Amino acid sequence: MTQIRFALAQIDTCVGDLDGNAAKVLDYARRAVAAHARVVVFPEMTLTGYPIEDLALRGTFRRAAWDKANELAAALAAEGMGGLYVAVGTVGTDPATDKPRNRLVVLHDGVVWAGYDKHFLPNYGVFDEFRIFSPGDRTVVLDVDGARIGVAICEDIWQDGGPVAELAGLGVDLLLTMNGSPYEEGKTHTRLELASRRAAEVGAPVIYLNQVGGQDDLVFDGGSFVVDRDGTLLQRSPMFMEDLGLFDLDTDADRQTPGRIAPALDPDEEVYAACVLGLKDYMRKNRFTGVTLGLSGGIDSALVAAMAADACGGANVWGISMPSMYSSDGSKDDAAELAANLGAHYDVQPIEPLFVAYQDQLALDGVAAENLQARIRGVIVMAYSNAKGLLALATGNKSELACGYSTIYGDAVGGYAPIKDLLKTRVWELARWRNRAAAAGVGIGGVAVVGNESGGAGTPLPHGVMIPVNSITKAPSAELRPGQKDSDSLPEYGLLDRVLAAYIEHAHGRADLLADGFDERTVDTVMRLVDRAEWKRRQYPLGPKVTALAFGRDRRLPVTNAFRE
Repeated sequence: MTQIRFALAQIDTCVGDLDGNAAKVLDYARRAVAAHARVVVFPEMTLTGYPIEDLALRGTFRRAAWDKANELAAALAAEGMGGLYVAVGTVGTDPATDKPRNRLVVLHDGVVWAGYDKHFLPNYGVFDEFRIFSPGDRTVVLDVDGARIGVAICEDIWQDGGPVAELAGLGVDLLLTMNGSPYEEGKTHTRLELASRRAAEVGAPVIYLNQVGGQDDLVFDGGSFVVDRDGTLLQRSPMFMEDLGLFDLDTDADRQTPGRIAPALDPDEEVYAACVLGLKDYMRKNRFTGVTLGLSGGIDSALVAAMAADACGGANVWGISMPSMYSSDGSKDDAAELAANLGAHYDVQPIEPLFVAYQDQLALDGVAAENLQARIRGVIVMAYSNAKGLLALATGNKSELACGYSTIYGDAVGGYAPIKDLLKTRVWELARWRNRAAAAGVGIGGVAVVGNESGGAGTPLPHGVMIPVNSITKAPSAELRPGQKDSDSLPEYGLLDRVLAAYIEHAHGRADLLADGFDERTVDTVMRLVDRAEWKRRQYPLGPKVTALAFGRDRRLPVTNAFRE
């Protein structure tokens, strides 16, 4: 009988930070030893961060990463941890083609003890690995105290055949897989079902170790887990936070002993937490300590401000009210109330004097005059960003981005867009959830919340509301002309979002949309708006992917495109 304790080091790495990532491996290795673990496993491409994209093609980077693996092995031994088996990810080189390889290595007894290269290279959605990496060509089984441990990397378990199929005939006691699997709604269940199938295939438990943290427009949710050979969930780490989980393998047991199973998150909380973590890590890894954004009193800027307060604390949020001659008193009041609830800075910068100065020279009317107001506001937001060293946040949602219902170089300015992958109806849902959480006086599962004495994020509010109710319930409007409503230019959001989901995420064409039951006028309007707005989307800031198909890496269409249905 062999009994082995595995430590699941679900950590947040930073692309290119070889020293920082290695230091984190050392720290978690110490914690694994203190917990009496024999094996500790880290996420895909641990030392380099993931995804490294074209950094992999730079020879100096690959050599530095390989040197760091050797240095880390020596450092582990020097601290008396040489007997620990440390599985980390890094980048290697194919000796035949000199192309990079996505590699798993085991550090043991002061050396890089064993290596395995990823077989299947994902080349869909956000992934473009085939142009970067060379696939592996061998299956690896590790012997740890007499236990046979099969290894795989991420996509290797998503595809039939390959290393998992080979391992099924080799009598392994456990399948260990390290992953860099980005978050999207509903994917947690998909991963669990997949791992259960692979466990049945190899006839052994499966460790699914996933990374956590934000990297540009991707968010990795963690949620690492272990399933038994029959698919029973044995262990699960929390989502959206670093964690060291433990699993005890008994090679003679018919059923493994369950360990800690973190509770599942509410679906709204899960998406909200993903957006917050994406923003928080983008700030931290790019050395921003605060943000600035326009506060209109509307729901989009309100939700973004709440997310920002949860990411960095209300005291580090600079909200700017930029009323015009068309701004309602209610909107100005809602913006001020929101800032007070968050404990955020709140400045009022009226734009009418600037608008008049422009108009004295340009004499614009119609859409040009409306866009001028938005662009004046964009200038003010970017002035705050430059003057105070703040990250400017764009507040547009996916419905607006899809239809081009934003002003380029106006409300579309910024360095990061936290809700760009949320349809408008989803924005309302998440705002209501955040208010329920605020009323209960709780923070966000897995996301470190920074509160403050004046009622910051995560602090119980006297009236139980973080986002003003009026911002959620009132009819949305850009307030760029008297009496303007979004519904003047767009179908009602409840209908619009259903059409957008079918057209964008499910790639339904005109005939398909009509067969779905949508009326001809709505279909033609939405398709025309979406198709004409591609050029705007190309220039929109980064934002966290939370759906199955986000604008950017997931959906790549030509800007110049004469095809119309």
